[in-house]
Amino acid sequence: MALVLLIAAAILLAGRLLNFSKRVQIMALVVLFALVIFFQVTLPVGNPVKEATGTLSSWAILAGVVALVFGYRALLSRLRHKADAEEPVALDPDKFTNAELNRYARHIVLREIGGPGQKKMKKARVLVVGAGGLGAPALQYLAAAGIGTIGIIDDDEVDSSNLQRQVIHTDARIGMPKVFSAQEALQAQNPLITIRAYNRRLTADMAAELFEDYDLILDGSDNAQTRYLVNRVSVDLGKPLISGAITQWEGQLSLFDPAQGGPCYACVFPNAAAAGLAPSCAEAGVVGALPGVVGSMMAVEAIKHITGAGATLRGQMLIYDALYAETRLINLKQDPECAVCGQLPK
Repeated sequence: MALVLLIAAAILLAGRLLNFSKRVQIMALVVLFALVIFFQVTLPVGNPVKEATGTLSSWAILAGVVALVFGYRALLSRLRHKADAEEPVALDPDKFTNAELNRYARHIVLREIGGPGQKKMKKARVLVVGAGGLGAPALQYLAAAGIGTIGIIDDDEVDSSNLQRQVIHTDARIGMPKVFSAQEALQAQNPLITIRAYNRRLTADMAAELFEDYDLILDGSDNAQTRYLVNRVSVDLGKPLISGAITQWEGQLSLFDPAQGGPCYACVFPNAAAAGLAPSCAEAGVVGALPGVVGSMMAVEAIKHITGAGATLRGQMLIYDALYAETRLINLKQDPECAVCGQLPK
């Protein structure tokens, strides 16, 4: 057996000296091992060649040890390759990883956003109220854009009737809380950001504490009570609010930011609509793609507000009529007598 091991060592040494590839060296060792096994199986007991090449059992043990060593090395190599292939989680808000640079390249080359704008988005913290029709597309595009921290608050569960328009959810997640369904989708889309899910209804006793932790609020809720609550708390904390609404074939959105001289939601809508005048989507219906359009516009407004690109909808309301492919811009003014923001210093 010692003679065979000596020959194997000579093969490896010659391979290195002659710059043979590892594959050639391994093939030579395999041929040597095959010859030894052939001699052990075919030659009779007492044959000098068989005696010189050891015993079959010793070679079996050696083969097992070699197999374990190579298997362990192969497993380590595979794990290292997998770790290198995975996108690293970005921890430093002031630096971009290679994965981030590649992911956000189309933003970085935009003159209006560039590296500084993308860095602002990485540091931004945005809360989205509602993970339904408007929240779904807004969340998807905010996550894809690289908003560093996204909060989602909603107490509803995914229902089959939602899937006609709330594209962030899937049939397999029917019955799951919407915030967790949305969180699962967003983390799969962009693992480099932080998603915070709040599976509860927004109430007055906890809204201020929640809003305090975010820079920008997006309201995609579907009831007047929540809309007025979101507006009041946003005004009290000086947080800009992007609010959208849809019904049937029409949608509207605006950036309400009275801290910067614009109106608040209550300046435009001082009182909730009377019962029956503003039916819900469940009552009046809504075309499935409409919330995708308006929700995406809300995400665009958020990106513009965060990066400082272009002109936002502060002091204006955009109205979109999908049925006749029309858009209108309406100028809005702050109401000095507004019960919510009228006492703010000008």
